[in-house]
Amino acid sequence: MSVSEFLDMGGYALYVWGSFGLTALLMVLEPMLLRSRRNATLRRIGRIIRLNREVSNES
Repeated sequence: MSVSEFLDMGGYALYVWGSFGLTALLMVLEPMLLRSRRNATLRRIGRIIRLNREVSNES
């Protein structure tokens, strides 16, 4: 079996390599999206804590 035959995947290269590429892309994007969501949640929690402190200081 030659390298070109391997890369051709028996005529299914578009499906195989397309699936491989999409999976690799999603595996890269998932941690980035999780980090973004985590930071947004931490900022939201920080705002809530600050608001609670302001309300408790006013009373």
